[in-house]
Amino acid sequence: MFTDLVGFTKLGQQDEEAALRLRREHQDLLRPLFQQFGGREVKSLGDGFLVEFSSALESVRCAVEIQRALARRNASVGPEDQLQLRVGLHVGDVVDEDGDVVGDAVNVASRVEPLAEPGGVALSGSVYEQVRNKLPLVFERVGPRALKNVQEPVEIYRVLAEGSRPATAPRESTASRPLRLAVLPLANHTAEPEDGYFADGLTDELISRTSQVPQVRVIARTSVQRYKGSAKSIREVGQELDVGVALEGSVRKSGNRVRISVQLIDVKSEAPIWSMRYDRPFDDIFAIQDDIAGQVARSVEAQLTGPAATGHVPVTSSAPDTSDMEAYALFLHGRQLFGEKGSVESIRTALGLFEGAVARDPGFARAHVGVAETLLWLATEGSTPFREAEDRTLVELQRALEINEGIAEAHSTLAALYLGSDRFSECEREARRAMALNPSLADPYRWLAQLAAGDGDIQQAVRYLEAARKLNPEDVNVLSFMGRALAYAGREADAVAFWNATKSQVRFRTNAHMAEYYLGKGNLDEAERAIREMQAVRPESPWTYLYAGMLAIRRGDPAAAREMIRTLEERRQRGEMVVFFIGFLHYALGEMDAFVDCLEEAFRHNVLPLLELLYSPLYADARKDPRVQDILRRQAGLRKGGNSGTAS
Repeated sequence: MFTDLVGFTKLGQQDEEAALRLRREHQDLLRPLFQQFGGREVKSLGDGFLVEFSSALESVRCAVEIQRALARRNASVGPEDQLQLRVGLHVGDVVDEDGDVVGDAVNVASRVEPLAEPGGVALSGSVYEQVRNKLPLVFERVGPRALKNVQEPVEIYRVLAEGSRPATAPRESTASRPLRLAVLPLANHTAEPEDGYFADGLTDELISRTSQVPQVRVIARTSVQRYKGSAKSIREVGQELDVGVALEGSVRKSGNRVRISVQLIDVKSEAPIWSMRYDRPFDDIFAIQDDIAGQVARSVEAQLTGPAATGHVPVTSSAPDTSDMEAYALFLHGRQLFGEKGSVESIRTALGLFEGAVARDPGFARAHVGVAETLLWLATEGSTPFREAEDRTLVELQRALEINEGIAEAHSTLAALYLGSDRFSECEREARRAMALNPSLADPYRWLAQLAAGDGDIQQAVRYLEAARKLNPEDVNVLSFMGRALAYAGREADAVAFWNATKSQVRFRTNAHMAEYYLGKGNLDEAERAIREMQAVRPESPWTYLYAGMLAIRRGDPAAAREMIRTLEERRQRGEMVVFFIGFLHYALGEMDAFVDCLEEAFRHNVLPLLELLYSPLYADARKDPRVQDILRRQAGLRKGGNSGTAS
């Protein structure tokens, strides 16, 4: 296999930094796929690869999956960030020389690759003969081609993979405007109260399944859940979520049977595109999900390219990841509770349900991911010892990916874990892998926003957050980060408007960012209003102590700030990681030596408040101190080396 990035040389001449970034991203995306299909990377060719496979079948499967992954990735980025790849395949004898391979077969493969269209796969006739009746693919015969330094013409074929567009350049409307879909909460018609979780769990499953449909962006669960039981019309929902189509329906589970009614609706006209009713044994639930996803795919294709194309969009069947339906029921119940995030206790219950599913079926990969997600949430909220939870989370994710490397949520959760443990290059790799597998996930964009901001590119961070918000408009983490990023990017009016529009949704964190902003502006009255809101919601938060202490200093009461330092020091002695809050209060008191000492300790414990130090006007003078500059240089050096500190 030879691969080649289309237009890389030209881009390098225009924008070398962007070209290098895209090359690195494409390398991170392709390498796991080579391994997945048994390929051996012989060498990297700068903007491409030479890869050796022991099986023609696996090489073609790998090539098709590469192009599918790139298509999913390209649908989530702008025109300037598109990655187009050509892939060429040939089979023949080679000679191994010190890890490299040489011979006529290598030369032929290198000449076949340029015959592929951008985004396509070309193969020689010898490969075609080995795979033509063994893979569910459509092959297009190009005919014999004379290749440079090859004596005889070589028969060439191109691959048109099921579920993807032909290997010609896609229409602009298809590539740049993926259709947005909302899977609304299924109405629960289940008679048994204890089975009420099933509708919510199945809604989650349909969101996950339809997210795999090409050219579809599916709104996240947290943003559609507020419409559960809502009397709003489909048109109103569509306008609020900015979607073109909506899937709604109902579910009834009775014993070992399930009845599901669904319909896909055009939002503007409120007319049904199709409807379906299933009345089957519970064991058929995976087939039902596949069928619904297939119907969505064909309907979406019709909207994008016209009805004539709808027969060419089969959706790959998702192999059931468990045959134990009791384990699956436990998993759905856990998904429902974890999605609601109602309380620490409900998350602990979800953890127990996921653990029960794993106990019944240790090979149930997504249940392992559920265990990991709940553990990481509990650790982040301070409801379980962090290091212990971190270690177990990593074990659960590694086990899930051993079973099924293609679970986007596992890669996204692993990215979050790496972000919190100072492994930034690995975080980026896993986030991009998650995006390639499921472009409808919002969290990977948030991790990349953290990385971009920490690398000094706050404008790119804003763009990532905007993409995340389109996928999950109600995500409180995105909302709280967005306003601060806008302010740090110099868009202060936009930041204030954003905070005022969203602070009812994220009351504490939004008021914390407003307190920081108004303290930086010297507007103490507005800062005090925000701090009072913080005190009403979370009076014991270190952030509340920090900004209340800063306000006291500005008002001429440094003794109050010193009392807050004493309180935080007591918490520090109990093992709480509050050292940089103490440092910031020392800074506000003008005590630079104590401030730098606290930053050094925060650096050692991987909790350096990087974004505040890089961007906040409150610490503009601190950035001039050579000692602080040295800490930031060391942090930047660690980030470039792949093991660095987390952005706050």
